[in-house]
Amino acid sequence: MLIKHNSVWMIDIEAIGNHEKYTVDFHPVEKRISLKRNSSEWIFVVGFSYYLFNGKAESLSTPIHLENGKVYVPAKETIESFGREFQKKLTLDTTNNTIAFSDLPNQKPTTIPSIQFNKKETAGTREVHTIVIDPGHGGKDPGALGKKSQEKDIVLSVAKLLKKKLTKEGFNVKLTREKDVFIELSERANLANKWDGDLFISLHCNAVDGIERQKRTEGYHFYVLRAPESEEDKAIARRENKVASLYGDKGAKEELSPLEWFKLEARLEKYKQNSYMYTEELLNSFNNNGKIKQLGTGVGGAGFMVLVGALMPAVLVELGFITHPKDEAYMNSAKGQEDLASRITNSVIEYKKAVNDYRKTLQH
Repeated sequence: MLIKHNSVWMIDIEAIGNHEKYTVDFHPVEKRISLKRNSSEWIFVVGFSYYLFNGKAESLSTPIHLENGKVYVPAKETIESFGREFQKKLTLDTTNNTIAFSDLPNQKPTTIPSIQFNKKETAGTREVHTIVIDPGHGGKDPGALGKKSQEKDIVLSVAKLLKKKLTKEGFNVKLTREKDVFIELSERANLANKWDGDLFISLHCNAVDGIERQKRTEGYHFYVLRAPESEEDKAIARRENKVASLYGDKGAKEELSPLEWFKLEARLEKYKQNSYMYTEELLNSFNNNGKIKQLGTGVGGAGFMVLVGALMPAVLVELGFITHPKDEAYMNSAKGQEDLASRITNSVIEYKKAVNDYRKTLQH
């Protein structure tokens, strides 16, 4: 099926994949669609002017487009590549808004029927045992500053309590730092990989500038590694990344380029769904009569460099705003830190149950 978008003819990529017997998976939260068959894999992400074919990024002049639940890619720029991959001749029929396939020059072309997305997403099947907790910042990098506290101190205290609670529940728990020291962002992910972690949780406190904004901006927010959808998410990631670079962190960049995002998509694809599974459990736990409110939807995506290298499900947790009086007071109190650690512990327990339930369904 073809449509014309901003004067450019676009192809319904899922329809092509299904016609050629590819396994097609659409991930609605990430706005990503993949086509797999044998050793071939295509990955397209809405809004980007790139696509991946077998891990190699190919540029497009027009961004990938989502319309009426279908993902469209620029026709003329991709049809030649599709033809080579499918070993067929593809012909655009702009009059009838369809695509014709021919195996041989004399074979009668067939057109692609209109179809609906299969939105079933596949969860990971590895048992959850080793949890890596990353207290953000540390040492010469204090992180965000409140009137009475520093981000680095709050997250370290919560992390230590979290380790005790998770260990008591039978998890193998590792901390990227157990004292007030500076560790580069890339090294935090390297440690998590070295320990063969099943889940990576990076703890932080949020912050905003300006007296009026500080009075009204409060709440927890959780982030997964994906292209940001709002300027606010971009700004928060830039702040976290830039703060680290100011203190000599060679692994810190303010933000990722579109091409870097596409390359990252291919490498981290198998961990993303589990990151979302865990984030749902975090939301459930924090929404259960918590003292700190939820900021917006409670979940966002951005290019936090601390998450980039972690080869496992990973989530960055902004516990609350250190610049908001009530949030800061609660995060800085013994009672508040105990509560926050308990909520994260419960989320990990429920996440493990969810993964185990999924593993059981595969065994039947």
